[in-house]
Amino acid sequence: GLTIAKYLKKEAPEVDVVLIERREIFISHPLSNLWLAGLWDLEYLAHSFLDAAKNNDYTLHTATVIDVDRAKRRIYTEKGYIQYDYLVLAPGIEYDYGSIGVKDPADVQALRTRYPAGFVSGQEHVSLKRKIDEFSGGVFAITIPEGIFRCSVTPYERACLIASVFKRRKIKAKVLVIDPRYDPAVAGEGFLAAFKELYGGIIEYMNTTRITSIDVGRKMIITEMDEIGFDDASIYPRIRGARLIENLGLVDPKSTQKEAAIDPFTYRAVADDRVYVTGDSRPMPFSKSANTARTEGIYVARSIAARLKGKTAPWRTPVTLCYSVVNAEPREGISVKTTYRFDKKTNQWAYRSSKAINKRSPELAGKAFEWARAQYRDMF
Repeated sequence: GLTIAKYLKKEAPEVDVVLIERREIFISHPLSNLWLAGLWDLEYLAHSFLDAAKNNDYTLHTATVIDVDRAKRRIYTEKGYIQYDYLVLAPGIEYDYGSIGVKDPADVQALRTRYPAGFVSGQEHVSLKRKIDEFSGGVFAITIPEGIFRCSVTPYERACLIASVFKRRKIKAKVLVIDPRYDPAVAGEGFLAAFKELYGGIIEYMNTTRITSIDVGRKMIITEMDEIGFDDASIYPRIRGARLIENLGLVDPKSTQKEAAIDPFTYRAVADDRVYVTGDSRPMPFSKSANTARTEGIYVARSIAARLKGKTAPWRTPVTLCYSVVNAEPREGISVKTTYRFDKKTNQWAYRSSKAINKRSPELAGKAFEWARAQYRDMF
């Protein structure tokens, strides 16, 4: 949203651009793992939406979207309504606890409260950091969801950095990583090497393990084969598109993750060509990472600006670029960079290029910080 607002105003200065944002302050999910491990201060993750609006010359409206009347082209918030000509929806993700067999509302609430996933920025990260800092020993479980999920490298990086904290504190602890995949979703070779070489005896990687239920009261994860006890955890269920997309009748009925039905090249909603859906709620199988979203946002902004001038913007591939810090002392990282293409023969999306650097190095760890500072500088 921040990227689209900035670049739309840049490409079409005459347009009134209004960013509606429910949060009072921006807390970055990228690089939050480094804060959880005590490698970066919180002040580097926190930024002002007001600064972004002032510096990039668009209007910020701090409010929560309640409903949209697409016929009247009105966005309703708790502070009134806003009329629009074109609307971009980037409402992010929600968790689907039913995907791990937890459907009772009381159990869902207990999981959200006691074992937050830490993939929606802000309070979840603060709670997770407290858990890590206060953990005195035993089994700390991290679950990884099925399907495409937000920040594909993050759960594996988080496992490494949590293990680094326990290793530094010399407490008797195990980080149990439960993954339905055979290998980590991204940069598998690099993460598996880190698990073995840096955190042998601390990280236990349970691959090809599908969770069927969780007994919150007993602190027990139930899989297809076994019951696994834990002392504390970060439970990350499968994600789905935000319910706002569903409430507005824009969901693709074929999507198992309740993502939007859009033209994949223009991001326009199938049901309403004045509405665009981007970010985590879009359906294409691109990584749901920050760099991917930012490059998509630049393209969507240019596409809307071109449309306002009676032109079209050529489609550009998103770029997935992720640096993962897997060792705290010394700081070492790995990376992956991916671009995409549409294969007309198979009618499917495919990689145009994909390169992982699995050999750990201080240079790659440093690039994680450089990348973050560049993103913050551009948005704010």
